[in-house]
Amino acid sequence: MMRAARLAALAAVAAVLAGCGKANLDELNDYVARVKARPPGPLEPIPEVPQVDTFLYEPGNRRDPFVMDDRTAQATMPRPGSGIAPDPLRRREELEQYALDSLRMVGTLEQHNTRWGLVMTPDGVLHRVRVGNYLGQNNGQITQISPEGIALTEIIGEGPGAWREREQTISLRAQ
Repeated sequence: MMRAARLAALAAVAAVLAGCGKANLDELNDYVARVKARPPGPLEPIPEVPQVDTFLYEPGNRRDPFVMDDRTAQATMPRPGSGIAPDPLRRREELEQYALDSLRMVGTLEQHNTRWGLVMTPDGVLHRVRVGNYLGQNNGQITQISPEGIALTEIIGEGPGAWREREQTISLRAQ
């Protein structure tokens, strides 16, 4: 029985492969020859680039926009504060491009004594995060992952050089 089935399958494969012989390509070769024989069409001329008139800036009594005055310098100086500030040299993670309310926690996963949170982006891509990862647009760092949600601490700007921390949570949501 098994041998007959194998023999029948082998015969079917041989029949299919027999139909894959050299096809009649004369019509296709004629069409390609006709297309190649056509004379090339004219090329469009290169478009002219319009000349831009030069402009000389004469500031007169106005201040130089490229030099900081005293008032602007004082406003941009860092204020003594709590020492809280985001790290400008830290490499941003992929989930930091999404607003926090657009991310959904869909579950957790434990692997080698590490608990991972499963977070879905608005475009349906599933990401695995752990404590220490960042997500959201306000420098939110994950502090705890539980089966009920992901806790994180965000650093929110309150004016030039002033920052404060804010606790946030992404709760588990059923799909």
